[in-house]
Amino acid sequence: KDAGFKLMAFADAATIELKQEVRDMCAQNTCGKYGSNWACPPGCGELDECREKVSKYTWGIIVQTSGQMEDSFDFETVAEIAAEHDENFLKILEPMREAFPGMLPLGAGTCTICAKCAYPDKPCRFPDKRVSSVEAYGMVVQEVCAASGLKYYYGPRAIAYTSCFLLE
Repeated sequence: KDAGFKLMAFADAATIELKQEVRDMCAQNTCGKYGSNWACPPGCGELDECREKVSKYTWGIIVQTSGQMEDSFDFETVAEIAAEHDENFLKILEPMREAFPGMLPLGAGTCTICAKCAYPDKPCRFPDKRVSSVEAYGMVVQEVCAASGLKYYYGPRAIAYTSCFLLE
């Protein structure tokens, strides 16, 4: 809450499923990051590698930022809510890493530490700081929220961004 999130829930990591269908959607490259960032597929690892990483965690904290658009073309509000979510996520990321050194943070978008990612030509410059997205790991955000008792759909003109911190 101190980081600015109003919507949070605890997650049982055993309820989190990683699905190939989500990775297949990533491969359609609608966001333009597929195959161009170490935090996105295929750079973040094969789905089985992601499953192995996630299987080490027992619980997590789901954080969410939501807002209301004036209409379905209110891209300004969408960008504002995304920026607010990212700012809050980054604000809490280092304190969470200090409190939970082995945690796996999963954001609401691709890693943006570097202006241009070194993928695929060179190794990641900041592997210990890199953050993949919930979707890059193959999670269906709606299912993660539902299993944690957190809403996902807030109405026809609502927008919500969801991230999580998986903890041992």
